[in-house]
Amino acid sequence: MDKANLLAELEHARQRTRALITSLPEDRLDVPYHPGVNPPLWEMGHAAFFYEVFVFNLLDGTPSYNPAMDDLWDSFHVDHRDRWCRELFPGRKDTLAYFDTIYDRVAERIQRKPLTDDELYLYRYAIFHQNMHIESLIWCRQTVGYPAPPDYHPERAGASERIDGDVTIPAGRWLIGMPGDSTDYASDDFAFDNEKPRFEVELESFTISRTPVSNREFLAFVEDGGYRRPELWSFGGRKWLQTETDVSLVHHCAGPLMRVPRQPLYWRWHDNQWQERLFDDWQPLNLDAPVTHVTYWEAEAWCRWAGRRLPSEYEWEVAALGNRPGQPFRRFPWGNDPVSPERADMSGRTMAQNPVWDYPEGESPFGCRQMIGIVWEWTSSQFFPYDGFRIDMYPFMSTLQFGDHKVTRGGSCATSASLIRGTYRQAYLPMRSDVYTGFRSCA
Repeated sequence: MDKANLLAELEHARQRTRALITSLPEDRLDVPYHPGVNPPLWEMGHAAFFYEVFVFNLLDGTPSYNPAMDDLWDSFHVDHRDRWCRELFPGRKDTLAYFDTIYDRVAERIQRKPLTDDELYLYRYAIFHQNMHIESLIWCRQTVGYPAPPDYHPERAGASERIDGDVTIPAGRWLIGMPGDSTDYASDDFAFDNEKPRFEVELESFTISRTPVSNREFLAFVEDGGYRRPELWSFGGRKWLQTETDVSLVHHCAGPLMRVPRQPLYWRWHDNQWQERLFDDWQPLNLDAPVTHVTYWEAEAWCRWAGRRLPSEYEWEVAALGNRPGQPFRRFPWGNDPVSPERADMSGRTMAQNPVWDYPEGESPFGCRQMIGIVWEWTSSQFFPYDGFRIDMYPFMSTLQFGDHKVTRGGSCATSASLIRGTYRQAYLPMRSDVYTGFRSCA
């Protein structure tokens, strides 16, 4: 990657973040507290602070823009609840000034200094970190019911011809992950530490759905009483159901009644029809779109109801990429060309509103659709390091999630297209449903 492309990535991240902040009126910046989101202004300041730490502090030893704010922008020094204390943080005008100053300094440094491989790696690391927070700014709007983000354009040409059913993946030896010993950080094969080192795995033949589970398919589970049938739920799933129910009863007298789970998070039965909330708009449930905002426990229970199972993360990657030892390696289901709007629903454009069989140009070698974008797909795998794992530049990128998180794959409609590849591993706690999570199943 040359300087021009790097500067373009940096500016794109800057403009998308600014748009997500400046498109909200002042009173909407004070979002209500929620454990799964951060206040928008804190997200912006934290992203700028990350550049300070990994570019200026680490490479140049220069002091921070405002050393008094360092602990407040650092996610490891400010408690999650304290990020809502507006008196501790600057307002929009001052936060934007800080944000733009840091981005201008980064751009100036890129232009002025030689672009070594190590420095390119750090720049890209910080830009990708920024894109992770762009995704969380989008799901924040969904969580609190704010208007859709500026990039949202639901119009799309008619969907392709419908497909359904399964494909069978043959038994064999397959490649998983990205190289762990590469020092060629200037290449496009950037990867985070949890994707490395690459290894070979022997898998038996398995059968996997060509498409993610749709709202129509999940609705059949709901209407069959799936949430009220304990035999469909694992111990963890029953505990999650009980916890959700207990919380709702506790709050019945103390405040707003929270939901007793009987359907996915943003569904409701209203005016004699099923509806789903998309940001601040309740609309009829789009039956052919993928089911979104479901927990691991809900995905697992649906699979048990349907006589199916979730794929392991190795099965998922093989179905998506089909990489074999000794053959050219592909980073995406379609090859190595970058993500485009014709291949995947990403970057906050259409927000998982297209049919599960859409995007034929993004099909995998085995005929699976939408394995990149649309929804983060739950797998049955616990999030653990690969053998030979080494901590990367940012020591907390992966290590804090090992053990108690589940692996999701593929990215979502809110994920930045520049961030994703088929080897990318995202980790979420199994009760998370505020993020754009869905799933596909195996026979």
